Amino acid sequence: MANFEKVFIGKGKKIDGYDIVRVTVPLEALQAIAYNYEDTGKDYVTFEVAKMKDQDQFGRTHSCYYSKKLEPATKPAPVAKKKSIGKRNVMVTS
Repeated sequence: MANFEKVFIGKGKKIDGYDIVRVTVPLEALQAIAYNYEDTGKDYVTFEVAKMKDQDQFGRTHSCYYSKKLEPATKPAPVAKKKSIGKRNVMVTS
């Protein structure tokens, strides 16, 4: 299973009376995550907009982020365990 990290790039605010959220994201952040989809010659940016639990001090109600896939961690080497048999200890490897 792949693990993802949320990388926050901006914030936004719901417009009163409408089902619209206006977001502001620095252009550099968008350029950094732009990709060319299936060699179409067009660049795309994919990100999520999520409602925050509480608005911030500037009245912003939504945050913008993209999901960055994390590299799988390497499995640690098996550790030898001691198993007690009677009065002797025997080394068992997993």
